[in-house]
Amino acid sequence: MYIPRCMFFTKGVGVDKEKLASFELALRNASIAHLNLVMVSSIFPPECKIVDIENGLTYLEPGEVVHCVMSKEQINEPGRRIVASIGLALPAESGQYGYLSEHHGFGQTELEAGEYAEDLAASMLANTLGVEFDPDKDYDERREVYKMSGKIVESQHFSQAALGSEGKLWTTVLAAAVFVK
Repeated sequence: MYIPRCMFFTKGVGVDKEKLASFELALRNASIAHLNLVMVSSIFPPECKIVDIENGLTYLEPGEVVHCVMSKEQINEPGRRIVASIGLALPAESGQYGYLSEHHGFGQTELEAGEYAEDLAASMLANTLGVEFDPDKDYDERREVYKMSGKIVESQHFSQAALGSEGKLWTTVLAAAVFVK
């Protein structure tokens, strides 16, 4: 059984004439191009620790198969804003699992996309924990309900935005939560 003991966030931007190469450059910018990445769904394991990228990378070797939750967006339209975000919501109770979410899109700022991803993760966790909330309220109001319930201790987001590059070039943005065993 493999349950990650720590996780780190990373993000990157890449620009190239080839779509795949722009993705590779975004991975390099995020310092994870040397890894074989396997995308997984949205569960943040119980007792998993969040570490900084420098610490997390010390546990990984080139070519290692590594699980991550990743969001990415690509475009070859000059001047159009793209964004990729990861949201995280953690339960107050030790031993419970949390949620990660990914969101990518066009036209949003890093903050707008990040808050959207954070809201997704917090809403999934709130549903799992039985926290009643009105999904039609804005996120700031729901966040207060989550906090007041005492069941959700923390939520955060990690985002990367960029404008599409000039000159028929592909631009890629990515944000990732990378798990370390």
